[in-house]
Amino acid sequence: MLRSWRGLLAATPLALGLALSAGHAEAQQRDRPIRLVVNVGLQNLDPIASPSFVTRNFAYMVFDTLVAMDSKGEYRPQMLESWQASPDRMVWTFRLRPGLEFHDGTAVTAEDAVASIRRWGQRDSIGRRMMAATRDIKVVDPATFVIELSQPFGHVIEALGKPSVHVPFVIPARIANATPPTTPVREIMGSGPFLFDRDAWVPGERTHFRRNPAYKPREEAADGLAGGKRPLAERVEFLTMTDVSLRAAALTQGEVDYLEYAPFDYLPRFRRDRNLVLSQVGGISQILGGVSINHHLPPFNTLAMRRAVQAALDRTEIVAAHGLPEGMASPDCVSIFMCGTTYTNEAGGDIIRQPSLERARALLKEAGYNNERIVILQPADSALINPMALVVIDRLKRAGFNLDVQASDWSSIAGRWVAREPIERGGWNLVPVVYTGFDMSNPLSNVGIGYNCTNNQPWGYCVEAMKPVLEAYAAESDPAKRKAMAAELQRLAIENVTFPISGQFRSPAVWRAELKGVIDFGFPVMWNIERAR
Repeated sequence: MLRSWRGLLAATPLALGLALSAGHAEAQQRDRPIRLVVNVGLQNLDPIASPSFVTRNFAYMVFDTLVAMDSKGEYRPQMLESWQASPDRMVWTFRLRPGLEFHDGTAVTAEDAVASIRRWGQRDSIGRRMMAATRDIKVVDPATFVIELSQPFGHVIEALGKPSVHVPFVIPARIANATPPTTPVREIMGSGPFLFDRDAWVPGERTHFRRNPAYKPREEAADGLAGGKRPLAERVEFLTMTDVSLRAAALTQGEVDYLEYAPFDYLPRFRRDRNLVLSQVGGISQILGGVSINHHLPPFNTLAMRRAVQAALDRTEIVAAHGLPEGMASPDCVSIFMCGTTYTNEAGGDIIRQPSLERARALLKEAGYNNERIVILQPADSALINPMALVVIDRLKRAGFNLDVQASDWSSIAGRWVAREPIERGGWNLVPVVYTGFDMSNPLSNVGIGYNCTNNQPWGYCVEAMKPVLEAYAAESDPAKRKAMAAELQRLAIENVTFPISGQFRSPAVWRAELKGVIDFGFPVMWNIERAR
C-alpha cells in the first residue's frame, strides 16, 4: 500500500532529484509542496453548505474572514481595518482594510461582505440569531458597512469571528446573492492566501493549492487565525490516506509533512522521534464525540427513545476504542460544552453520569419500541469517528435497538446527513460524529443547543423551554449571567437529549520538525510555514 502512494507522490519534481546535481536537489527539497494528510477526503468545497471540518480547512486556504480568533481566544480584525459600536451597542460600523482583492483581481468591497454575511446568516446557528436581531445591514461606501440591530445582541464580534463550522467567509456578492446557503457554490472565488488549483483536484483524494502572490497580509505577526497570514510555501497539497499505518509511515519517511490527526497507536513512537513535533494545544481544541439524532423522523421524535440512546452511551468504553495514552481522554466529563472551556458545568450531569444498558432497555419498553428498523450511518473511513462508532453500534444493539448499519465514507454520509429524506429514500436515524471545542464551547454554536427550533439543520430538535433562555443569552453581555444561562441550557439539552455525548478526548496533530513557523492552533493553519533551509 505504501508503495502505491510512493508512486503517486513520485509524480512530482521531487522524483527527479536523484538525476540532478546535489545543489539543485536541495533546492527542490526546499520547494516541494507541503503535504497535509487530512482526516477525510474533500468532496464539498462550500463551507456554508457543508458541515465538514475538511471543507472548513479548505476554506481557510482560499477565503478570508472579517474577524479572526487569536491563540488566546480573543477576536481581532482580519479583513477589517476597524469596527466601532455605538454607546448602546445597537449600531456597529465596520471598515475594510485597503488593498483586499479576490483571486480574479477584483476588489473586495463592503457589498461582498454584506452579501456573504446574509448568506451565512441563513445557515449558521449564531448567524441566524444575529440576523434575527438585526434591523438592517447597509453599505455606506465601498469600504464601509453598518449592522443596525433591532434588539440587543451581545455577540456580534464573536459571530463574525466564529472559527469553525460554519465560518462566515467572504465571497463575491455576485456569487453569494445567487446561491442559496444549502446549495454549494459552483465557482470558488476567494481572497485568501492560497489559490485553489481546480484542474488538479481529485475529489476525495488530493487537493492542490498555490501561493497567492497578490495576497496582502496584515502587518502584525500571525497568531492563531489572526494576524498576518503569510503564504510562505509555493505549493500545498491536501491528501487522503484512509489507512492510519500508511499515514504514519509516510510521515516518518518524509513523504508527507503534516497529519491533521496523529494515529493514536503511534503516539508513543512519534514522541520519541526527534524529526517530529506533536501538537500541544488543549482546551477548545479537544474533541467531543456524540450521536446526531434525527428528531424529524420516528422513532426518535419521542423523548423516551432518545433517552434510551443516551442511557446506552458509556463514554469510558467508547473513548477507550482509541487506545489513548494516559491523560488524553476525559470520559468523566458530562458537559456538553466540553471540560476545560468557558462554560464547562455539570448541570444535568447526573442523568448521564452512570450509563446503563439495563436502563436503556427499560426506556425502550417505556417508549413502546417494537423492533422497528433504525438506520445508523457509520463513517468507516474516519480514523476519529469509526472506532467510537463501532462501540456505539455494539452498545445500541446490546440494548435492543434493531440497527441497520450502513457503512460508507464520510463525504457520502455528510451528503445524506444534511438531506431530509424518508428512510426509504436514503434517510437516516443516527450518525456518530465528533466536534471540537471551537464548535461546542459557545451555546450559540453548540450543536445540541444553538440550533434549537431553527429547522435548518439535519437533527431538527426543538425544545420550547430553551427558547427564552437562548434569547436571553443572545442579548446578554455580562459574563457571569451568561454562565448561569449556559448551565440552564445544558440541563435542558441533556434532559431532552438534543445531542447525546459519547466522550471527550485529545487528538493532536503531528508534523515534521523541518517545518518552521507552524501555528499550533487546533486545526491545520497552513500559512506562515516554510521548510528549514
